[in-house]
Amino acid sequence: MILHRRKLLTAGAGLMGTALLGGCDRFAGTETGRRTLQVGEDANQYVQRLLMSPATLAREFPASMISPWFKPNGTIDPPDRAYRALAAQKFSDFRLTVDGLVQTPLSLSLADLRALPARTQITRHDCVEGWSCIGQWSGVPLAEVLKKAGLKPQARFAVFHCADTLEFEAGPKGGGKGRDQGASLWRPTHPGAVRAAYIQLAAADDWGGPATATDAPKDDWGQGSPAPEPEPAGIPIRYYESIDLYDAVNPQTILAYDLNGKPLPVSNGAPLRLRVERQLGYKQAKYVMRVEMVESLAGIGQGSGGYWEDRGYEWYAGI
Repeated sequence: MILHRRKLLTAGAGLMGTALLGGCDRFAGTETGRRTLQVGEDANQYVQRLLMSPATLAREFPASMISPWFKPNGTIDPPDRAYRALAAQKFSDFRLTVDGLVQTPLSLSLADLRALPARTQITRHDCVEGWSCIGQWSGVPLAEVLKKAGLKPQARFAVFHCADTLEFEAGPKGGGKGRDQGASLWRPTHPGAVRAAYIQLAAADDWGGPATATDAPKDDWGQGSPAPEPEPAGIPIRYYESIDLYDAVNPQTILAYDLNGKPLPVSNGAPLRLRVERQLGYKQAKYVMRVEMVESLAGIGQGSGGYWEDRGYEWYAGI
């Protein structure tokens, strides 16, 4: 009898979960626990890669199975001033920066991206929180963008820097309305918590408020001269994600600009989001502004390869 790969992995995970259920949180907080969980993640990645080639595709579906509404999650309307300025112009001034370990750094408009070879795919988005949606995504394969830039031999990972700030750290002067220096002004605990709190956070002074006609774009994506944040805002920590070259060259790994035949809505990641269909939803970074090619993830964020990975999620989220 041959077990389906996913059932085999799920069964193994279930047995491990049952064995550790009573003390998993305490165990995960120890150094031994962290090493053990890392071994489990490495084993998951090893089995996935053993059973798949770089060209192996996730299942694609007929148009009749497209979900009537594709649920937005995480950030749904970035309150960052630079992003609001771009959105107000319907992203006509948007440029995707591609840099790092590349032969030719790129700055690509949406028109430039749409002029490159495109791919359309109908796939299922599986969220770590347990829900799924099927959508039709159109965009440029990441491999086409990297081919245009040309990779240097040392390049091993693609890092996706995004527009949405998920938390602020107090600045050098102990900003953040009296909080201790270095303390987080707000820190989500899981992807669903971001969406649940966003309306309230978008109205808070710490987020800087909506863009005005005199606001200069402030970003770290190579798209303009930085303008100072308001004093209480502290240091923005924006969403980021990463994948290795194995997934970067997969045909279904695309920078999507359309959802269900229309330009991406803001709530689903406009103007550009990553689709890496063989992994869970938190890997599908929204509001992508920059693709940086690096040799190591150690110097990015807290060194684990993604915003949620820095907070305990697995870097390789294969399904």
